[in-house]
Amino acid sequence: MTTETGEHGGAQRILSDPLSGREVIFAPSRTLRPGHFEARREPEATGEAEKCPFCEGREQQTPPELFALGAAKEREPDTPGWRVRVVPNLYPAFARQQVVVHTPTHIRSLADVSDEQLVLIAESWAEAAERAWAEGFDHLLAVINEGKASGASLSHSHSQLVWLEQAPPEVAAEAPRLRRDSCALCALLHDLDPALKLAERRLGDRTVSLAVAPTGRAPYELLIAPDDHQPDAFGSSELLGAALALAAEGVRRLNAVEGPSPFNIWLHNFQGDGHWHLELLPRLNTYAGIELGGGIFINTLLPEDAAARLREAPL
Repeated sequence: MTTETGEHGGAQRILSDPLSGREVIFAPSRTLRPGHFEARREPEATGEAEKCPFCEGREQQTPPELFALGAAKEREPDTPGWRVRVVPNLYPAFARQQVVVHTPTHIRSLADVSDEQLVLIAESWAEAAERAWAEGFDHLLAVINEGKASGASLSHSHSQLVWLEQAPPEVAAEAPRLRRDSCALCALLHDLDPALKLAERRLGDRTVSLAVAPTGRAPYELLIAPDDHQPDAFGSSELLGAALALAAEGVRRLNAVEGPSPFNIWLHNFQGDGHWHLELLPRLNTYAGIELGGGIFINTLLPEDAAARLREAPL
């Protein structure tokens, strides 16, 4: 870490993210800029639920389902009676791109999905992964976009699954840094400032933790990961479900502090060696030329300040 003083006297903390190698500059003085933290989640529109194609009873408004969880054995495809439903993306950018509908009722946010339901969502991701591996695909990228600023086009809580023939660039760039014998994420979690840790879930002898990312690209960026070195999140739906529950808690804390907020979540998973984790990136600010053209991210909120606000948030 290095610290510099700007031309106007504002201190800047410059860090390199140990997982990706990206450079992050913490510059709290930039909160004084006009338009800071403008993005917010849109309120529910009039008649939104009545028109939602993801709600139970409107199965014919989506492409034919691939599979569903929580349904009775005698249920016919594309009929009511499911708890999680997986369908092809109606507007795919990839050869295999699927949508996981998280709930049969019109729930707009991951923050409002029950823990039991989140385990089912994790099971649907694992089922899709098994199908992808069986067909020779190497990677399943799972993402959740919430709010228009995140890229979401429908408000009903859902995730997207993309089947890829090789790991995407961000995951491939992390892989050498996350090998078991020198894992940067294991080291980060071991040395993590306790003030940045917000919560944890235990399943037997395994623990998954929620923390403010020490080198986050954006204010309130969160990291969710198992404490021990595990490459494949799809190998334990219960642990992945606990991680999604922690992500949902993070969203509730974020919303309590900043109001309903758009965000992206993605899973970085590894077929060989690696350390799986979820990254939750709030979309409260807009990336400009320095971030997009230079690959240098400017964060206006110090991680310890973000953690203090989120920890004190009423739930």
